[in-house]
Amino acid sequence: MPINIDSPLARRVATFAFLILIFGLTFWVLSPFFASLAWAGVIAYATWPLHRRLRERLAGRDTLAALLMTLAVAATLLLPLVWIMFTVAEDVASATATLRQFATHGLPALPAGILRWPGGEWIAAHYQRIQADPAWVRVQIDALGLTDTTRLRMLAGGVGRNLAKFGLAVFALFFLYRHGDSVLAQFSRVATRWLGEAARGYIQAAGVTVRAVVFGIVLTALAQGVLAGLGYWVAGVAAPALWGVITALVSLIPFVGPVVWIGLSLSLLATGDTQAALGLFLWGALVVSWIDNLIRPLVISGPTRIPFLLVFLGVLGGLNAFGLIGLFLGPVLLAVSVAIWREWLVHSRVK
Repeated sequence: MPINIDSPLARRVATFAFLILIFGLTFWVLSPFFASLAWAGVIAYATWPLHRRLRERLAGRDTLAALLMTLAVAATLLLPLVWIMFTVAEDVASATATLRQFATHGLPALPAGILRWPGGEWIAAHYQRIQADPAWVRVQIDALGLTDTTRLRMLAGGVGRNLAKFGLAVFALFFLYRHGDSVLAQFSRVATRWLGEAARGYIQAAGVTVRAVVFGIVLTALAQGVLAGLGYWVAGVAAPALWGVITALVSLIPFVGPVVWIGLSLSLLATGDTQAALGLFLWGALVVSWIDNLIRPLVISGPTRIPFLLVFLGVLGGLNAFGLIGLFLGPVLLAVSVAIWREWLVHSRVK
């Protein structure tokens, strides 16, 4: 039986196939830039109230407001990072030299005072076991890549690629500030047409979650800075308050904060203060680095009304699935899923 290509069914199939092809190719073309575009969207949404106030002050000069806001955000993100890089550079160089020394001569002796710590005997036993195996120490230090110039060059190349992504995100941010109202209105109309009025609730849930994640990141960084500063003070680090501020700023970038207290621990170890170095390292690993696993999910779960466990899993799963941007995408996807689930529950009760 011949197929009638002019039938309504054939036309629908052809239209559907054409749309799949177009959207698939569009996704393929834009896929290398999704991370930068997602970061631009997150930053634009989180700072939109400030942009709206600036636009009102400039009496509707939208382009100028978008430009000034973009420059302000770029400076706020970039200048502290550059300052921190120069501030920490000397400690990183000292830590690298210390690691090379350990790789050659082994770890220093453990002070007897550590035995008086809670769990001191366990710490001493493990430390002495590691100290007795210099080959294992060299393997672990080599695995870090800090003593390998090739690995360091690869790290520098990664920094360069991330700076390029940051530049693209800033470039996209300007256009989001300039045309954000129009883009959001169009997206809302399309979502409402496909999903009905419930789409507005999903968009609202996503927005609340993004702002909660931003607030959670800032609050977690402040807590880590305070706790790290306390550890620096107890360990006898010079200018502990300054290093606490640096730790707080660096902790705004997930997984980067440990660089500060690890570097300072190695610096103390290089000066022969093994007890303070080990204490600071344990404080950073067991308290400072883990506090974000408590504070961030608690802060996010409050305004989003999502259970703590789901937020915790959303953050970890998002990071594993999408990388750094998954810190936002994971909780947002869970928030929308929970909103859909609750809507279904409401409809099932009505029926």
